[in-house]
Amino acid sequence: MISRDPLDALDREDSLAGFRDQFELPENIVYLDGNSLGPMPRRTLARMIDVVREEWGQTLIRSWNEHDWISMPQRVGDGIAKVVGAAEGEVIAADSTSINLFKLLAAACRMRPDRRVILTEAGNFPTDIYIAEGLISLLGDGYELRAVEKAEIQSAIDDSVAVAVLTHVDYRTGEMLDMAAVTRTAHDVGALMLWDLSHSAGAVPVALAAADADFAVGCGYKYLNGGPGAPAFLFVAKRIQAAARQPLSGWMGHAAPFEFEPGYRPADGILRHLCGTPPIIAMAALEEGVTLFLEAEMEEIRRKSVLLSECFIALVEQECDGHGFELASPRDAARRGSQASFRHRNGYAIMQALIARGVIGDFRTPDILRFGFAPLYVSFADVWRAVAMLKEVMITAAVT
Repeated sequence: MISRDPLDALDREDSLAGFRDQFELPENIVYLDGNSLGPMPRRTLARMIDVVREEWGQTLIRSWNEHDWISMPQRVGDGIAKVVGAAEGEVIAADSTSINLFKLLAAACRMRPDRRVILTEAGNFPTDIYIAEGLISLLGDGYELRAVEKAEIQSAIDDSVAVAVLTHVDYRTGEMLDMAAVTRTAHDVGALMLWDLSHSAGAVPVALAAADADFAVGCGYKYLNGGPGAPAFLFVAKRIQAAARQPLSGWMGHAAPFEFEPGYRPADGILRHLCGTPPIIAMAALEEGVTLFLEAEMEEIRRKSVLLSECFIALVEQECDGHGFELASPRDAARRGSQASFRHRNGYAIMQALIARGVIGDFRTPDILRFGFAPLYVSFADVWRAVAMLKEVMITAAVT
């Protein structure tokens, strides 16, 4: 195995090294699955105790005002806006990614009533496709989902497309689309553009405003470390907020929710994309994750992310040469999110063997081993140990 010394030197020089101590991480575990579920920030536990014992326990319903529960979706959303390159008042934390996707796809179709096509990538994250299919089954009236291969995306966006819905960073391979170029293609033919940022937000630089994006969704439990099932978020550009009306007209999205009017009037701006009462405990956990993330510089996060994945790829290809691994992620770091994926015909068994040895990544069917690199808590020593364990598995376990 290659010497660990150069990677130890990178850890000593790491400007983000101090963030690792701000997370609850089990001893003797290398955690490379933060792109499925981020670990808990240490500060979150204290916040949860305070919210449950003091705010809910002692202040009861008065906490909606006294502890400003009522504005948490906007407050957390404004924090996330800084992560994804949006302006204040363009992002709100609410619901799940799937529900938010439904809301925004419906709003987009309503804004382009003369068009009947929702365009996506055939390999998009399945729930995105499922949600689009469900919406189309409700709309009827000739609507269709057009799924194309990644290489065909830009040529397939034509004047029949109401909205294109694409994932910025591929959940399997980490391949990253050119957000600005694809959005420009959509706008050139009058289509709207909706981005899924679930594997982008907190992992790679995102510039929704600079790309002139229309809509976006994303989750809070991956790189934002908001906890299992954390509230998701949605983005609507201010220039189209007055025209974008989502179909889940719940009371929290009403212009005057506490007047209890018999008819629905959508609130102004991003607030109209709320639906039901926000989950305060979960929202508070997400707020801690977002606040911690914003203490780091995105430029440094990306620099370390690239270094981590480059080191990992180089070591796997050097130390596991001849064991049947094929890089599934783009080799060019500029086209790769904060992960590295390899194909192997026995990928599932290999990943299970790694997990048994304390290296936690994940497997995606049919043959992809996926390793996520969250720079706030993953170290270069983690990379070294992960590859050492992978090499041990391939030498000692019957999985080749």
